[in-house]
Amino acid sequence: MDVLDPAIAMQIVTRTMSILGHNVNVMNSRGVILGSGDNLRIGAVHEGALLAITQNRVVEITPEVASGLIGVKPGINLPLHYQGKIIGVIGITGEFKEITPYGQLLKMTAEIIVEQANLQDNLQWENRQKEEFILQLIKGEFLHEAQLIEWATQLGISLDTPRVAAIIEVSGLNAHSQHDSNGANNLKEILHLLQNPERDNLVAMTSLNQLVILKPAFLDGKHWDPILESTRIDLLLNRLPAHLKECTKIALGHYFPSIEGIAHSYQTAQETLLIGKKMKSKDKKYLFEDYSLQVLLSGLKHNWRGNVLSNHYQKLQSFDNKGILRKTLAAYITHFGDLQHCANALHIHRNTLRYRLDKIQSITRVDIHSLDGLFSLYLGQLIADQ
Repeated sequence: MDVLDPAIAMQIVTRTMSILGHNVNVMNSRGVILGSGDNLRIGAVHEGALLAITQNRVVEITPEVASGLIGVKPGINLPLHYQGKIIGVIGITGEFKEITPYGQLLKMTAEIIVEQANLQDNLQWENRQKEEFILQLIKGEFLHEAQLIEWATQLGISLDTPRVAAIIEVSGLNAHSQHDSNGANNLKEILHLLQNPERDNLVAMTSLNQLVILKPAFLDGKHWDPILESTRIDLLLNRLPAHLKECTKIALGHYFPSIEGIAHSYQTAQETLLIGKKMKSKDKKYLFEDYSLQVLLSGLKHNWRGNVLSNHYQKLQSFDNKGILRKTLAAYITHFGDLQHCANALHIHRNTLRYRLDKIQSITRVDIHSLDGLFSLYLGQLIADQ
């Protein structure tokens, strides 16, 4: 990317002409006019600028000199510098005596604009590099740890800090909201909250409606405490404006030590979010610790082990079209086999409950009164319902 491009050149022209009132031209290091108060001159080569560049000095263009040059009018041309190098020229059209007092002021103004623009570009580049670094971490896509450490050092990121992954998802707002429903804009608001005050969070957008946050895992400085993390998430949710809070969900993954563990942490956060939204769609916060068994079993759904584990429950599923027996089984598991509490929860007679339980055993050929039998159906239920 050029240090001085047409956009920056026109910014210089607009700012300096408002100060001086004379026409201003901005040329690149090859003498080509990138910005001018006279649009017809843009793209032309300015011979006076070439002279200022080659000699690295202020060049006065008198009417006599201008008549002998191509594309040049009377005025002065001052070389522009950035980090000790000539990057272009600012030319001011007018009578030398009238415009000379303003020359150094406009040169300084132009160089400040260039410096600010490139500082912003460098900052954006660094932010993009940080995002790419974070995406590599959560995907686990790095070949050599030494290269990763060097990259982190260049970005000012410490890989010695234990981190855990969290995901923030913003859904569309309701039709009555007066706020912008664009997910990216909503994420920018949340991003600002995550970065202020500074908490050493590593944040990146993974999609138009999701952010990943790699948070320092040891909030007390000693060990991983999901309860403390849960409290911090509540504080963040309470800081959100109402229009954001209604459409934001946060999922916290599990902490794994080592750099490679960050990808596992992100994976558990993803699965926690998916399962949490399915099981408790109205909740705003989902913690791996609350869905750990479901998350750990999620990888088995399309695996032969998962098919074996869920085989008995699938038999029940195929027979139970109305879902009555599955609802009964779920209540039986919830109440740890207590018939009276289970019957009360289902609002049925104990004899009806016994009939349904016998039916479940007949279909699945599993003894639900034994721990192994009941647990196998419970695992099957968790896998099949994902």
